[in-house]
Amino acid sequence: MDDGQPARARPITAMVAWLDRVDPGTHRRIKGLRLVTAYGLAAAIGALHDVTREAPASVSVGTLAATFALWASVSEARATRVESSRDLAILCAAAAFGALTLALLGPMFREFGRGGAELILVAGAFCVGYLKRFGVTGAGVGSQVYIGQLAAYAMNLTLTDAWAIALASLIAMIAAIVPRVLSGPAERPVVLPALASETAYGNRSISPAFAMGLQAACGALVVVLLNAAVGLIESAWAITACVYVVATSAVGTAERVRRRIYGTLVGVPVGLVCLPLAEHAPLVVWTMAALAMIVYAMALPDRYDIACGAFAFALIVTLVASGVHSVPLLAARAWETLLGGALGIASARLVFPLRAVQSR
Repeated sequence: MDDGQPARARPITAMVAWLDRVDPGTHRRIKGLRLVTAYGLAAAIGALHDVTREAPASVSVGTLAATFALWASVSEARATRVESSRDLAILCAAAAFGALTLALLGPMFREFGRGGAELILVAGAFCVGYLKRFGVTGAGVGSQVYIGQLAAYAMNLTLTDAWAIALASLIAMIAAIVPRVLSGPAERPVVLPALASETAYGNRSISPAFAMGLQAACGALVVVLLNAAVGLIESAWAITACVYVVATSAVGTAERVRRRIYGTLVGVPVGLVCLPLAEHAPLVVWTMAALAMIVYAMALPDRYDIACGAFAFALIVTLVASGVHSVPLLAARAWETLLGGALGIASARLVFPLRAVQSR
């Protein structure tokens, strides 16, 4: 049946119709565009020599600032510009605090051998779960503390890099707040899942936030011990997978693990298929990664599997575009996600297991 449209226009029309079904109010698309804008703006400002000339040459301030700004924008979930700007500033500061803790304590913990510095990530993992008791901002602060630690761990930062961390935090605040102010009122807040009431274990009662913090920390600690014993290619990926699958109940954790595994097992192979393109057409790859992050923002609230697949794809292709070409290293993203997910389920079922909140 001829609908009067040129054949070339039909795929675009179908894509727009799909976007309208998934995101009818354009709220999530705007959020996704804001993530990409914040990341690019922070990276661009951080690359200016006049801005970063006082920072140590060994630290990529742009990369650090972009990381802070991106994940602060993901965690922020307020309805008004003023509240959003306030939370974004707090979240960027929380990421800087996390990075500083690892920069300060990392050299001491590395003396314990392989995986020593990862013990600091265990504390960050606890913050991710426990600080959810303080609502949307608390959940974001906990996540940002861990993200800051993870970034400092990956970049091998020390206390001499404190100025670079502080500068990256300031750049991240600007880069994250400006797009939010310009995005206007076309966003709506995210409601966190309800936490269960306190659960009695013997003579003591455990708050659900404390239990979630312990579950994430215990899973992370097992990864650290495994890395020390047998060695893992990128153990921080397994820790991250374990930390972010912990939900408000054991059943919810299992569901998040299932969806994360499905998404990763699709996103990683697709990213690996794009390796030649990433080497020869980096501009195309960065564009594809930006689109993937927009899909990530759109899918995150309701379709965790699609969000994880989009992020896994974006991570793989950007790593390759940045010069990482080791296929075993990139493939480790998949199997270490499986490991982290399995440990997340085990922790949720064995460490103060939580029951789902019954909706009324």
